[in-house]
Amino acid sequence: MEPVTLALATMSGAIVALLLTVFGGGGSVLAVPLLLYVVGVRDPHVAIGVSAAGVSLNALTALAGQARAGRVRWPCALAFALFGVAGAWLGSSLAKTIDGHQLLLFFALAMAAVGAAMLRPVQDAGSTTVRLNLDSAPRLAPRLALSGAGVGAAAGFFGIGGGFLIVPGLMTATGMTLALAQATSLVSVAAFGASTAVNYSLSGLVDWPLVAAMMVGGVVGTAAGLPLSRRLGANASVGRRLFACLILVAAAYVAAKSL
Repeated sequence: MEPVTLALATMSGAIVALLLTVFGGGGSVLAVPLLLYVVGVRDPHVAIGVSAAGVSLNALTALAGQARAGRVRWPCALAFALFGVAGAWLGSSLAKTIDGHQLLLFFALAMAAVGAAMLRPVQDAGSTTVRLNLDSAPRLAPRLALSGAGVGAAAGFFGIGGGFLIVPGLMTATGMTLALAQATSLVSVAAFGASTAVNYSLSGLVDWPLVAAMMVGGVVGTAAGLPLSRRLGANASVGRRLFACLILVAAAYVAAKSL
């Protein structure tokens, strides 16, 4: 692989990680457009496979920090992820059968949905004492199973982490707060990305050197994003809205290119 290609992949990984660190969810949807139109990946399926693998590995890194802080509700996270992994496998299997350009049009719609979700006001109402145990299982388990399977199928089909769907899915199913849902969602983001990446790799649609390059860039982007996110302070919400507008513009570009 050309050094220039690896350098561009590293830069793309840094951009995605920087945006994720500063603004939270949503940044991973830019990985596919960057791989296609900056790095020069020709096959949309390969771009989605590489993106899914990178999203999974980045989520594991973030999950380690949230787990140490005690914010992950593991029983809820594992139940949601368990059913979602099956959905992600089915969704990614369906996506592999669709023409690449048609798939990009669907992906553009997913990007538009992410951008629109980021424009909505953020609310943190909910409970901090949510637990999945013998008493609550009859009430919570069916909700987690249905929500997890549906969100996983969407994440697998579009090749994205699906955090913008997982977080509200967890909040609706369990009633937990936004902060807990964001931490808990990382288990499913990692699991759905891994399921999709493995499925694509079995068809030879994951370029592992590109994945490695994006991961190296991700480390740099995360390190650069941490101090920047602290400096934004009260302006973070303004920056998040601007970032959402960028995603919407990118969605329009991807749709136009796919057509």
